[in-house]
Amino acid sequence: MSFLDYLREAVIGKLAGLSDEDARRPKVASGTSLLWLVRHLTVVELNWFEWAYQGIGEEPRESDEVPLDGATVAEEIAAYRDAIARANKVAAAVGADLDRPGARSLRPGGEAPSMRWVLVHMIEETGRHAGHADIIREQLDGAVGR
Repeated sequence: MSFLDYLREAVIGKLAGLSDEDARRPKVASGTSLLWLVRHLTVVELNWFEWAYQGIGEEPRESDEVPLDGATVAEEIAAYRDAIARANKVAAAVGADLDRPGARSLRPGGEAPSMRWVLVHMIEETGRHAGHADIIREQLDGAVGR
């Protein structure tokens, strides 16, 4: 969990010192902003750990359900930290049996993933988006590094 937690904090760190307006400002052609990345990762955490692995809820969440208009850095980071704590609790409850399959998959027709798979996927997903966050932050104000 420590490497995943490191990546999570790297993403959160990219929002340090930014205004809400700057955090909502897209700096790439896709329209992705730092605040959208945090919202997306919040949803991904909840979808894989709770919806897919534990089987909680009827439908997976969508990261674009609620517009970012009016969203604040503080609120989005708090929601992300809450999702992280919930995900870590799910992972800790599994104990050493990382190969036990979860309840269902987010991938149509896919097998329910093991906790090992979920953790590896979340490292990949969070690491990829941490790189996106690096680029967006550098474009916003020139800040580089973790």
